[in-house]
Amino acid sequence: MEYLVAMSTNVPDGTSRATVDDVRAREAEHSRELAAQGHLLRLWRPPLQPGEWRTLGLFAAGTALELEDVLASMPLRIWRSDEVTPLSPHPNDPRRARPPDATPEFFVGYTIAVPDGTPAHVVEELKAREAERVRELAEQERVLRLWRPPAAPGEWRGLGLWRASDAAALTTGVASLPLYVWFTTEITPLSPHPGDPAAAP
Repeated sequence: MEYLVAMSTNVPDGTSRATVDDVRAREAEHSRELAAQGHLLRLWRPPLQPGEWRTLGLFAAGTALELEDVLASMPLRIWRSDEVTPLSPHPNDPRRARPPDATPEFFVGYTIAVPDGTPAHVVEELKAREAERVRELAEQERVLRLWRPPAAPGEWRGLGLWRASDAAALTTGVASLPLYVWFTTEITPLSPHPGDPAAAP
């Protein structure tokens, strides 16, 4: 199973620069080991406030307990808090694993609200057209991954990893999805992380 982990690090006041550098170096080395084991899949930097130290990580583990063991083994955990979101498979997931390049990446979270009274055949037709459009966008390497995060009963939610030249191009791509007429979206621009396993040679 895959998990999205938002990691926030707060170094205690008075910690020496040498100590911080040592922990960061050990973190980088251990992250490479976790990537080799198949536990750490991707790392990104979300938008940050001045002085903020946050990272988004995509992890794989058999169970939530196994994931906790993985996270607890990371040297920065001594100063870090983690927020874990389990990600279920999405039927339209293209599972693209293109190595990062200069093209920006974005997380697109969405909730779909189908208007009351919409005939079931209309919903099914739009879902079929949606799957086809996602396949087209994946072939263009604009949609890399799709997941289903936790949702309330009856709620319809998704999370996508997209590539686009800029925010305007991303918006155009998302708006081309047939189900977009019912979307509420939350977009997170992602910056490269120096420890991203996908960027390793």
